[in-house]
Amino acid sequence: MPSRSISRNLSRRSFLRGASLSLALPWLESIPVFGNVATSGLGESVSGKPPVRFGCLFFSNGVEPEHWWAEQNGPGMEIGPGLSPMSPYTKDFSFIRGLYNQQAAEHDSPHMGRTTNLLSGAWVSKDQSEIRVGETMDQVMAKAIGRQTPIPSLVMGIEPTELRLEDGLSMIYGSSISWSADTKPAMKEIYPSRIFDLLVGGGDRQLDRSILDEVLEDANSLTRQVSVSDRHKLSDYLDSIRDIETRIEYSTQKQPSKGWQPTLTEPNFERPSDTIPDDIPSHMKLMMDLIVLAFQMNKTRIATCMLNNDLSQMNFGFLEHVKGSLHLDLTHNGRDPKLEAMYLRTNQFHTEQFAYLVERMKSIDEGEGSMLDNSILMFCSNFFDGDKHQADHMPILLAGKGGGNLKPGQVLDYMEEDQSNRRACSLYLSIMDRMGVERPAFGDTRRRLKYL
Repeated sequence: MPSRSISRNLSRRSFLRGASLSLALPWLESIPVFGNVATSGLGESVSGKPPVRFGCLFFSNGVEPEHWWAEQNGPGMEIGPGLSPMSPYTKDFSFIRGLYNQQAAEHDSPHMGRTTNLLSGAWVSKDQSEIRVGETMDQVMAKAIGRQTPIPSLVMGIEPTELRLEDGLSMIYGSSISWSADTKPAMKEIYPSRIFDLLVGGGDRQLDRSILDEVLEDANSLTRQVSVSDRHKLSDYLDSIRDIETRIEYSTQKQPSKGWQPTLTEPNFERPSDTIPDDIPSHMKLMMDLIVLAFQMNKTRIATCMLNNDLSQMNFGFLEHVKGSLHLDLTHNGRDPKLEAMYLRTNQFHTEQFAYLVERMKSIDEGEGSMLDNSILMFCSNFFDGDKHQADHMPILLAGKGGGNLKPGQVLDYMEEDQSNRRACSLYLSIMDRMGVERPAFGDTRRRLKYL
């Protein structure tokens, strides 16, 4: 193939890859947000019911174990001090104990091998030359139902993605809980302003369909002329073009005007500053507000947020009685009573973020129920006892009714179950079912979670 032709195609390909980040957004934004669209295609399916949403909040390095507990007390629930911010909402969430990821528990790396596979249950590659985990359940759902909304999923965080090595492995593993493919993390966004712009649009950006047609033609031509190895390298690019093409086709179809409609069509707060908020509480609260906004405007139905990275360097000195200590030091405390008390306070602070999200969503009326009633919110960490790197079970709270398919207010203890009934992936299969994404198996199991 003449070098001129190669240069022409690669130049155009690079342009479109950049455009997919900055120019595809108006087309995504143009997708009507009214009504429900069948998962299997782009046909209309009018329904009076709000869609079910899924959100996951992750906090790193586990819990202070003595104070992280819940007990069933008749129809109610009694909870430990670590969960105290959730005390007004004991009827809105279930406390889950005993679930774990076997591949995480058996991994040599106590951190890198037990964080990034939280939502996949997959083995984490120990080869420094190969980043590999497994596709996560949020991204499985995004691919299945993401075309029903302008944005397939929101992947968010507070701390930036790190590229240094830890335990001989990349800190990408410690900075990512959402993976769009076995070898590709779905890179998180930590700037609130960028998420806001993604949700509501910004600037005068347009993408002409003829450009897409021409670029796709060039890319297909290039694929036929390069080596087998290069074809694999181009496959993800072509998939992204086809996805944009499908969305454009969807956006031109007449959408139903009846059925459920979002409670918001425009944002109900001002655009955040271009900079990251100066203080951590403001940053986290703003991210929770953006999740609510995204769900309320029906811009997406799937969101994940890392409140901090694994081995977090976040300083919690802003909390009362927590002075001069990094999160990593507080969680790896050697059972020092003073540090244990500070560790407990950080658990409470993280739980406060989940409580805020639950309260916000509970307050939004969607007809016969609240937004929380029509959602599934998971609050979780990679360890139980962070000081011991205890990965034989994980702290998990599950809030919401999932559109009437979940019964909150329960204490679900699986610690005495056979190991095959303690898979976190069984929970994920059950959640995916309730989101309308049914799979015969996921991760390390084919079983759904009992008692849920």
